[in-house]
Amino acid sequence: MNYISISNNQTISISEIPQNEYDSFLELNTGLLIKHPERHCVNYFGYKYNNQINLICCIADDTEHQIYVSSCLVQTPVKLHSFTAINFSFEKFEPEIHENFEIDYIDHPWLKPVRYPFNRSDKSRTIANYPFFSIDSEELHEVGVGPIHAGVIEPGHFRFLCNGEQILHLEIQLGYQHRGLEQLFLDKKKMLQRTTLAENIAGDTVAGHTTAFAHVWESLCGFKASPDIELSRTLALELERIAIHTGDLSAACTDIAYQLGSSVFGRLRTPMVNYFQEWCGNRLAKGLIRPGRNQFPITEALSNRLKVVLDKFEPDFVEMNSELFKLPSALSRFERTGIVTYDDVLSIGTVGMSARMSGLNRDIRQSHPYSLYPQLKHEPVIKHHGDVFSRLQIRKKEVRQSIEYIRNLLNNPLENPVKDTILNVPKTNSFAISLVEGWRGEICHCAITDEKGELIVYKIKDPSFHNWLALALAVRNNEISDFPICNKSFNLSYCGHDL
Repeated sequence: MNYISISNNQTISISEIPQNEYDSFLELNTGLLIKHPERHCVNYFGYKYNNQINLICCIADDTEHQIYVSSCLVQTPVKLHSFTAINFSFEKFEPEIHENFEIDYIDHPWLKPVRYPFNRSDKSRTIANYPFFSIDSEELHEVGVGPIHAGVIEPGHFRFLCNGEQILHLEIQLGYQHRGLEQLFLDKKKMLQRTTLAENIAGDTVAGHTTAFAHVWESLCGFKASPDIELSRTLALELERIAIHTGDLSAACTDIAYQLGSSVFGRLRTPMVNYFQEWCGNRLAKGLIRPGRNQFPITEALSNRLKVVLDKFEPDFVEMNSELFKLPSALSRFERTGIVTYDDVLSIGTVGMSARMSGLNRDIRQSHPYSLYPQLKHEPVIKHHGDVFSRLQIRKKEVRQSIEYIRNLLNNPLENPVKDTILNVPKTNSFAISLVEGWRGEICHCAITDEKGELIVYKIKDPSFHNWLALALAVRNNEISDFPICNKSFNLSYCGHDL
């Protein structure tokens, strides 16, 4: 077999990953996706290895709950046929490989810069001369938004091609933030430093990214987390989901000038993040999750306090949603606005809400379960219209679902928490992968160690990496005044993309 099948949070020897000639590698990974919507690429990246580039591709099978991993060594500089010409869902992975290494793609349809990282192979390509798509026409005009935005928002540039008020095309240019996080994971050697890096990949997804890091590291060290450790992580993930979804409903109301909804949902987000403050001392859950230990166990007092918070939160949340989703002026802005079809989300490889809004079931909690999700028997919330209304409905329903999950977990107390344990050193010459369903969707962390057990590769993929293109498609043929509500209905991450 020219690939190896592994499970989520599994570590294998790097030598176990089959090496393929490039033509076979291309045929294998594109072929795995043909007529298989239950499969998708969770990561595809390269790294320098013995004066060559080792390409590693990871294809997840959501029905079999497996990840198919294969590799290919290429000598650079080189020109290759692209995966993307066969299956467009590889569109973002290959430009990043092209940007980082001297690998050119002969037939890639849209080979543009992704991040402008400090260690890119071609330093002459700068953000100032980004090659925007343009149309020469006296009837069309361009509208540029950003990278400096009104209000508190991260840098990103949106270039609209419009016919009057109608958007014909949107191109989203990112890459303004150069933190070099993946390299920092290699440079920093202390566990606290690396965990702090994970907490800061995306500030609104602290629990999601830190859980992924913890699972990768524990897998490399051969450590199996106890139920009380996974309880804290599962609770944190679902509390984060409630807080961000509620805040996004507030922001959506702001964008349609519905002040009551903006105020009420904004108020309801506050007790969720304040509970994190009570639990671990930080409103964003920083400091809560650590590999190999339970930094802040859920005590009986914390459990009872959370139940009180949810009991006060839920009736107001339900009532405000009832008001919002029967309001004609709100529905006129939500329904049939910003539609992305099933065929489009499948084609571009979206994940999380950006897939489930159009009937594509992508949810790691069900397909590659981890922590305490197996006992929760999670059922994803699926919508089919792919519009702003569907995206907001998913938020509403997932908040109620998360409340149910948290109550379920709190009503089934665990045994006494396990005391701190000592993690073994990471396995040598190994590859590990972790998938976590953050509130935006699928997070993927991959790690590779050398003969001493030191990290030589740490590869991060935030769900926004997949989903920004869905926003660009969503606004086509909509009025430009609908862009803010479309944008907020996705609420994608700039820093999670740029790293």
